[in-house]
Amino acid sequence: MIGKTIPFDAASIRNDFPILKEEVRGKRLVYLDSAGSAQKPKQVIDAVKHVYEAEYSNVHRGLHYMSEQTSARYEEARLKVARFINAEFEQEIIFTKGTTESINLVANSFGIKNLGPEDEIVLTWAEHHSNIIPWQLLRDQVGCKINVVPVDDDGVIRLEEFERLISKKTKIVAFCHVSNVLGTVLPVKEVTKIAHAHGAVVVIDGAQGVVHMPVDVQDLGVDFYAFGGHKVYGPSGIGVLYGKRDLLNVMPPYQGGGGMINTVTFDKTTWADLPDKFEAGTPPIAQAIGLGAAIDYMNNIGLNKIAEYEVDLLEYATQRLSGIEGLNFIGTAPGKVSVLSFTMDCAHPHDIATIIDQNGVAVRAGHHCAQPLMERFDIPSATRASFGLYNTREDVDILATSLEKVKEIFK
Repeated sequence: MIGKTIPFDAASIRNDFPILKEEVRGKRLVYLDSAGSAQKPKQVIDAVKHVYEAEYSNVHRGLHYMSEQTSARYEEARLKVARFINAEFEQEIIFTKGTTESINLVANSFGIKNLGPEDEIVLTWAEHHSNIIPWQLLRDQVGCKINVVPVDDDGVIRLEEFERLISKKTKIVAFCHVSNVLGTVLPVKEVTKIAHAHGAVVVIDGAQGVVHMPVDVQDLGVDFYAFGGHKVYGPSGIGVLYGKRDLLNVMPPYQGGGGMINTVTFDKTTWADLPDKFEAGTPPIAQAIGLGAAIDYMNNIGLNKIAEYEVDLLEYATQRLSGIEGLNFIGTAPGKVSVLSFTMDCAHPHDIATIIDQNGVAVRAGHHCAQPLMERFDIPSATRASFGLYNTREDVDILATSLEKVKEIFK
């Protein structure tokens, strides 16, 4: 047997996910694309269903019972998020429609107000497009410069490279907590200390972070932390921006509309307090409540237990796939999370994904919204298998067997 066994009731957990009972092309579904979007447990599905069936109304606008009920559950979800990442104040939690919007909010509010032609932004080569393009758009508007921290051949992003690029000109350091392609965990706390010593703020793309490990934003010291609900087994269409209260208070609104105002006249409008100032219009009500249910679900299992199980599964998968001749891993950093990106000498990633889909195996193939990283490794695309709390060693074995069949086809 490869590796040790972590006590974990995977069978019981799998029963919570209705979609895993589905068959794909006559085969058991082996879902290995959780880094793209995780599946949803029945507890989350039921929570969203209950909103629409039993208590739906717009929030913060009505004096009737339904509005009171939904508003209370919506704000309860905000409190759950705050506790999930240990924000100091629940008002520091802004609901958005996803990680992408959260990062755009920071770029278009804090960035527009605070950056000019002499200033610099530091990114890394490991970034998802969602943490590149907003800063490019900001650069094009204000004339600032973007510097990029390199990634080594193992997918490691070294602290000394941040130290080399961060200077007194740096106003924003924005990087992923975990690379969606490499699985590399970046040294967030250490980089934050360097950035703060130079007067820069830190923006973290936490889309792949919060699902794989406990996150404490106060301990990390970051200024902004963004993530989306659909990666943490919650609904799509809901995201979170954590921001330090002092920063959010002085930032201008990202969007205008109902719900984010205090007073309105044709001459002047004043803004509502946090978090309402950044939540214009009707918010993603059921989605936020579903996110709260997803957080409850993960907490009930135990974040540390999930992390331990996924590490064990990654170790097993790495050893199992290492035995496949011609398979090359992209990203082998120590301490990485449960993401395996790879190429095969015999076939294009798109062909690999298409062929193993015939065996019920769902993986991601392409540039993974990380074209600069593909360029760094001199490949057009890669195949990615990403694991969640519902995956098992049997899933890994089916993946390995399916990849061996790819080799046979292309002999």
